[in-house]
Amino acid sequence: MSLKQLTVFVENKQGALVDITATLAQNNVNIRALSIADTEEFGILRLIVNDNETAMTKLSSEGYLIKTTDVVGVKIGDAPGKLSTALSVLDDKGINLEYLYAFMSRTEKHAYVVLRVADNNAAEAALEKAGFHLITDADVCKL
Repeated sequence: MSLKQLTVFVENKQGALVDITATLAQNNVNIRALSIADTEEFGILRLIVNDNETAMTKLSSEGYLIKTTDVVGVKIGDAPGKLSTALSVLDDKGINLEYLYAFMSRTEKHAYVVLRVADNNAAEAALEKAGFHLITDADVCKL
């Protein structure tokens, strides 16, 4: 049930993100969530998009190095303490959280969060047992 995350390695130079986002836009790929971490020479752009295949094909053809990673998407209440509650579920089960970021769109009462954990299946089971709704690639396409 995990989501597919695209990881794009980007040269750290002016216009690099413009080129990537323009390519996606020209090919009708909608970005639903993103995170970028940088160093002096390159950045790591993590994306959840509505069309993984098109994004991978088009960006690869332009010379970008891309990899896919399975991540967990979880819907949480948009109120103080709700993220902490979700993270506590993982911590209580001994599931290590490597990183997280939020979706760009949200509903009136919920936020959507992407979690990279050591064990997706264990995280999904723990979150579902605690009453959290997991997000699928099909859900991402509906946002």
